[in-house]
Amino acid sequence: MKILAVADSDSYLKWAASLLDDLPSGCRTELAVIRTPIVPSAEQIAAAVGGRPAPPVLSARSLRRTAERMRPDAVLVACTGPVVDVLVSEVLKGLGAVFVTGLPGIAVPATEKAWLFRSGCDLFVAHSGREVAEFEEIGRRLGGGGSVGLARLPFLRTAVPAGGQGGSASKVVFATQAKVPVAREERERILLALAELAAARPELEVVVKLRALEGERQTHNERHPYQRLWRELGEPGRLGFAAGPMSEHLAGAAGFVTVSSTAALEAIAWRVPSLVLDDFGVSAEMINLVFEGSGLLGNLGDLARGDFRTPLPGWCDKNYFQQESTWVGLMTALVAGPRTQPRSLLHGPAHEAARRRARLRVEVPPRLLRVGYRAKRRLRRALS
Repeated sequence: MKILAVADSDSYLKWAASLLDDLPSGCRTELAVIRTPIVPSAEQIAAAVGGRPAPPVLSARSLRRTAERMRPDAVLVACTGPVVDVLVSEVLKGLGAVFVTGLPGIAVPATEKAWLFRSGCDLFVAHSGREVAEFEEIGRRLGGGGSVGLARLPFLRTAVPAGGQGGSASKVVFATQAKVPVAREERERILLALAELAAARPELEVVVKLRALEGERQTHNERHPYQRLWRELGEPGRLGFAAGPMSEHLAGAAGFVTVSSTAALEAIAWRVPSLVLDDFGVSAEMINLVFEGSGLLGNLGDLARGDFRTPLPGWCDKNYFQQESTWVGLMTALVAGPRTQPRSLLHGPAHEAARRRARLRVEVPPRLLRVGYRAKRRLRRALS
């Protein structure tokens, strides 16, 4: 089989590169980044693809030419929802390829929005039995889309041997999440609790693990970046800030903390004692509902004391740590057999404006879009 994978941000690129490793030997693969306002930097691309050659960053037109040259049997569309929709429905339309898509991290609870944007694809990749069941139920109710396949999250495929941390663990890692918590004051409380831990345990290096350094783009915009907040707080303590692969930080970690991040699953795989903060709620909005019953939920007071936990085995078995994988077999069957590509549920005049905005994201160079955004803001200010 020939498989073309296309991503639009650092997290989707990492996911796409890892999924390609699931494919049987003999498959021919190509990986590309579609040029949008959230295109990752060269450093982010290198970190996401590991040892692979850096993929090219392509315009929509160049991506189409690449696809026509390659004539792939399947296209892995590893992108944010609106970009998936416009690539499948317009940019890559008529290739005759099987379209595969999905989300790069925790998707509990499954949402109608995620399904709607990807309803023109033949195969949706999920990462736990619970996710498969929830997306299948949405598909039955709304229609559109195709099969739902199962894959293990890429960074959970190799576990650290028991005792792998040994006695050398000397770091506590806080994994940030761009979307939550939203409020500045809540983020400041997290930083102050981390500083309190650093003061109480001077033998530990306390590190805020960033998804992107200042000036770099990521999948979701961050209103109050932690590094900037720390400076504005006057840096009242000893904290470090770093980017790079999560595995490099977990290799020497004595503890891990997050509000909501798939990195919590990676920490479990590395057998690092962990804490998922519940001070700001446990809900779909906080993207941490999946951790109910895990044994990992705790508060900022627990963080300041360094009270990290290990997950309950029964929770692990039901959430993401299964061995089964079905997505490659389902994709192979779709490539080999007769099929009718699903029709996107976003066709029609009601969705044309949203699709037009998505089309601009992939067709207009980001620097020109930024100029356009600034001009609109100036116009709104002048009229207000």
